[in-house]
Formats: sequence, structure tokens, C-alpha cells
Amino acid sequence: MVAVDLQAVHDFLIQIAHEAGTMILTAKPVAAGSGTKKNSADLVSETDQAVEKMVSTRLKAKYPDFDFMGEETYKDGDTLAADTPTFIVDPIDGTTNFFHAHPYLCVSLGLAIARQPVVGVVFNPFTRTLYTAIKGQGAHLTDPWHEHARLPLRAPEALRDLSTCLVAVEWGAEREGNDYEVKAATFRKLCLRKEEGGAVVHGIRSLGSAELNLCGVAAGWLDVYWEAGCYAWDVCAGWVVLEEAGGRMVGCHEGDWEPRVEQRRYLAVRGGEGQRGVIEEMWGCVQGRIEVGFDAVS
Repeated sequence: MVAVDLQAVHDFLIQIAHEAGTMILTAKPVAAGSGTKKNSADLVSETDQAVEKMVSTRLKAKYPDFDFMGEETYKDGDTLAADTPTFIVDPIDGTTNFFHAHPYLCVSLGLAIARQPVVGVVFNPFTRTLYTAIKGQGAHLTDPWHEHARLPLRAPEALRDLSTCLVAVEWGAEREGNDYEVKAATFRKLCLRKEEGGAVVHGIRSLGSAELNLCGVAAGWLDVYWEAGCYAWDVCAGWVVLEEAGGRMVGCHEGDWEPRVEQRRYLAVRGGEGQRGVIEEMWGCVQGRIEVGFDAVS
């Protein structure tokens, strides 16, 4: 395999992220086609499509031998090649927030080599917040108050148990069936008092962007993020940021310590003493088996 200059890729992705951010800031949300992918909760905008076209064109011109996987051009059955570096892109992670003018969304640009995330750039143009990471070189935050600050921003406190944690989850677009019921029951158990068999977490947040959730865990603003149903482009870039900040990505089910980037079942926990215990406690709160995707223990 040809050696890849990860720093050069990282720098080019930052440039593209800012260009994409400008497109998003100047756009008016307009539904593409019928306005939905599956139902009224699964939106796609003309801006998603325009941003992905710009990103893919720029990346293919600069790196013609690399593969490209993007949310708007993905087709069922597409998989990551084991021997070809692949850009994994979400033009707007948080399209529903985009439609509602809620500023929790981002451009997500990742690179995977041998199916392993190695470069991540996540940019929220509304808050001018940029998360970046290169495997083995740390994760960094640039925003109006920080310039390339190493993540996490402070030494992480010990993770005692879930009762001390702020947990992010997402409902997803599928609002019926087994996986919806598993999610609803799991979220309920997380909130219940210990006397009722629950984990009594500090709080649950459903914010609408998987990549920003991962970056929030990396920064330490969130403690845990549990998700099932999202795709590789929802996690690739943030995965690098998370792990380079001392966080851990595992699968959403018990025993899945080595997840794959495209398996669609994930659990992220921030860095700090007690990380393994919180992972195992979270697995114990999952009420059933997720059907979508796969993992090493199903």
C-alpha cells in the first residue's frame, strides 16, 4: 500500500470543511426531491447534495486513487475496501437541525485506511467549532476561544458509574419495530431510579448529530454516547477525535470491544479512570438486541 501523508490530508480536509461551511451558512434549507428518505423524520436537503458534490469533486481531483463514501451517494451494499484509502463524508450531519435552524450540525470529513479511521475533521460553521485529529497525534479544538487546543481541555475526572454521567442518545429515523422498542426501553432504564432497577443518569441528551456527540465525549462535555442505526459517515471522523482524546469506541452490545467503522452499532465513553466499568454498566442497560447492522457478539 502506498504511504499516505496524513498531515497533508488533514490540512486539505480542514480547507474543504471551511468551504463547505460557507455553503451551509449561505444556504436556505430546501427539501430535495420528495424531501424525505424514508419518512418525515429522515430529511435530505439540496444543500446536503450540493456540499457532497463539492467535497467529492475536490477530493477526487486531489486524491484520484482514493475511494469515496458519502451519505448522499451511498448505495445499499457499498462497503469499505480493505486495501484502498477511503474518504468517508457526511456533508451535513444534523440535517433535521439544519431545516429547523438549530445550530447543532457539522460537516464531517474522515479518512479510513484498511477500514480504520485515521484522520477526522468535524466543523460546525454556526459556532465556528473545528475538531481535528490524526491517529497517533492527538485531537484538537479550534473555536472562538481556543486555537488548536489539545483535547480533552482538562484532565478527566474519574468515571464512577452511570449515575454520574451525562449520556447522549439518538432516536433515529426508524420509529417502529424491534430496534425502536429496544432504544425506548434502554433509555427508560437509563433514567429510572436505582431502586427501580435503573441507572439514574444525570441526564439524557438527543442532540441530532452523531459526529458532534462523539466530539462532545472527546472533549468531556458528554460522558457517554450510545447509538444504533447510524452509518460510517456519521462516526468516522469523530471516532478519530474521540480515541485521540483518550475516549473509547466499542460496540453497542456487551462484549463487542473491537467494533468496525461500518457496523452501525456503537458506544463511546470519554477518557478517565473507570472507563471500562462504565462501558460494562452501559451494556447491562441495553434492553434487547439491535437488529440493524452487525457486531462481533451477535
